[in-house]
Amino acid sequence: MLYRVILNEPPTILMQYSYIDNSLEPKWHAMTPAKVKPEIMHVLQKAQQKLKKIENQDKNCLTYESTLLALESATEEVENAWGKVSHLDSVCNSAELREVYNEMLPLVSEFFTKIFLNANLWSIIKCFSESSAVKKLSKVQERFLNEVLADFKESGAELDETSKKRLEAIEAELAQLTQKYSENLLDATNAWELIIDDEKELKGLPESAKEAAKEDALRKNQGTLEAPKWRFTLHAPSLHPVMQYLDNDLIREKVWRANSSIGHVDPYDNTQLINQILKLRQEKASLLGYENFADLTLKRRMAKTGDNALNFIKDLHQRIKKSFQDEIKNLEQYKAEKTKKPIDRLEPWELAYWAEKQRKELFHFDEEELRPYFSIDRILNGMFQITGRLFNIEIKELNNVETWHKEVKYYRVYEKNGRLLGAFYADWYPRESKRGGAWMNHLLTGAQGEAHLGLICGNMTRPTQQKPALLTHREVETLFHEFGHLLHHILGDIEVKSLHGTKVAWDFVELPSQILENWCWERESLDLFARHYETDATIPEDLFKKMLAARTYLSAMDTMRQLSIAKMDLELHINYKNSAKTLDDFIDEALNNYTPEYKTKPPSLVRRLGHVFADPTGYAAGYYSYKWAEVLDADAFTRFKKEGILNAEVGIDFRNKILSKGNSSPAEKLFREFMGREPNIDALLKRSGLF
Repeated sequence: MLYRVILNEPPTILMQYSYIDNSLEPKWHAMTPAKVKPEIMHVLQKAQQKLKKIENQDKNCLTYESTLLALESATEEVENAWGKVSHLDSVCNSAELREVYNEMLPLVSEFFTKIFLNANLWSIIKCFSESSAVKKLSKVQERFLNEVLADFKESGAELDETSKKRLEAIEAELAQLTQKYSENLLDATNAWELIIDDEKELKGLPESAKEAAKEDALRKNQGTLEAPKWRFTLHAPSLHPVMQYLDNDLIREKVWRANSSIGHVDPYDNTQLINQILKLRQEKASLLGYENFADLTLKRRMAKTGDNALNFIKDLHQRIKKSFQDEIKNLEQYKAEKTKKPIDRLEPWELAYWAEKQRKELFHFDEEELRPYFSIDRILNGMFQITGRLFNIEIKELNNVETWHKEVKYYRVYEKNGRLLGAFYADWYPRESKRGGAWMNHLLTGAQGEAHLGLICGNMTRPTQQKPALLTHREVETLFHEFGHLLHHILGDIEVKSLHGTKVAWDFVELPSQILENWCWERESLDLFARHYETDATIPEDLFKKMLAARTYLSAMDTMRQLSIAKMDLELHINYKNSAKTLDDFIDEALNNYTPEYKTKPPSLVRRLGHVFADPTGYAAGYYSYKWAEVLDADAFTRFKKEGILNAEVGIDFRNKILSKGNSSPAEKLFREFMGREPNIDALLKRSGLF
């Protein structure tokens, strides 16, 4: 570890840098809140010096190395150091870290915003782009140049000075507002719990969920082994079994109301934040010459415009609308038959419960029967084996490597010939200091031929004292999904870091992740990891057939839920600016025929939709990407189905033409090179049972 003098500090003060550690095994214990400010200030100052050097060049002597690569190098250390700070804020949140994170966030945001508003820097980049040196660039370098030029233009480089100052203020405010939105989600989730002291109230709940709730209560000093209590929270592994299985209607309603109130109730109400965020995003788009934020955001994505994305959602909606309505009617009728009451609309806390009962009856299938076959260690080993065969890699766990939490695992990824490709951390279980959901991120991008470092996180079912972590099938899919993102990063192999791995068009980035979920449904691949945690037996054939038969149950409702979120997102970023309606009234109108009609009207998801509002951009105007990429993944997987799901030749082709290429070519071209044609939506509809 290097020791250096921090700029603007007395020469006698030395600091061991930790957030700036760019090794494959950084020292997480050294990354304390107290070091955030001095270290981030240090890298910001270094970066400014590098940018000044680029600005002050002789325009007659500009080179690719002194402009584009120098610009990439100038920001890299800031990105890596701040990336670690942001990561720890997501997985080890504390009052001390939150305070310094929020103190430094405006400065980091300002730094990146000002790069593109720097007239001297823009003059240098533009001058190089018009020089004869451009003729000597490789195709990837030329792509890099065009992407940098577009970044500058779409970030305000050609605005007048007054507009630049306003855009800078907007970016700073968006960073703070979206961070506050994210903090409200975490705090509201952690603020609620339900303690049950009578086991009779838990009728219908699977033993796995009861066992987890009992151990959670013990961890919180609630109950004893002799007189147990059961603790339930709004974290997914606790929430979902209650809504799906618990017979007690009143408890389900209580949990549903608590979950629905996230982001609605003071002091965690996100309403004003949403309105401010939408207003600022629209103002940003207008400043940059765009009709709306969606058009600004999607210009370089596959959809190109907000209207194109919206039309894609509307087209899918029309294709499945009748199936969606039929599924709702059938479920309402089923409940009426079982309760011997007149047909009526469902309550929102009844949907998952009665859907599970109907699925059991129709397919004689209980998803809980699969849990014993999905122990997390076997899943990981099988997933590594599958991807090892397909992509010619080998994955090894390393013990005694420092992590940010004792439950986190560390792995290295090698080419089969022994060459190190990269490493990653895996953090799978929920904690109160950790945000919800599942995600992948990169911690280090090496140069071409060097190793990369990444991480994957989730909030999966925990192990108990009696059993290992036994996952639901949906959790297994999530694990494969995030690993697909990770492979996109680790297997990247191009000469420009800024175009590496997941830095692709946002509506293409989900292809590598979503396609990997398909291996959770094939007998040949399941047998490699879906084995009983006690007997090592594979999933019995009759259970496997039931699982496949139930796969498309309520698929129209599942699809419509995704479409409803995507439509809400797009409508808010395209048309809300012209509406005189309140936020909720606008969303209600936009989602007409996109959501079930319940007896009790559920509040909108908008106040707890972190994908869209917990980041200055994130999935804003981009939630449609999940369905867009699902079309790509379903279609691309037909090639594996035809030529062999473990066919190494197809796997290597996917690696060489998709995973390794990053943003070195347009997404449309990469897909065509793998499939030999344009994508076809029929594969998705067929897989969903809607064709």
